[in-house]
Amino acid sequence: MTSSQLTKSVLALPEPERLELARRIVASIATEKQQAALLAAGVKRLEAVVSGQINGLTEREFRQALR
Repeated sequence: MTSSQLTKSVLALPEPERLELARRIVASIATEKQQAALLAAGVKRLEAVVSGQINGLTEREFRQALR
């Protein structure tokens, strides 16, 4: 099915179904962007630790922080 055919089929749906489909599409895009942003932040933090810009916690400090 081409995108043109898909568009025609979607536009033929009743309004409530089109709205639900639109919500699902928007949610999937938002989720992908959020995941990409979180992954990028994690990579930056890991790079900062590896490069020595920041020091990670020792195991003892980590366990104390959990309490």
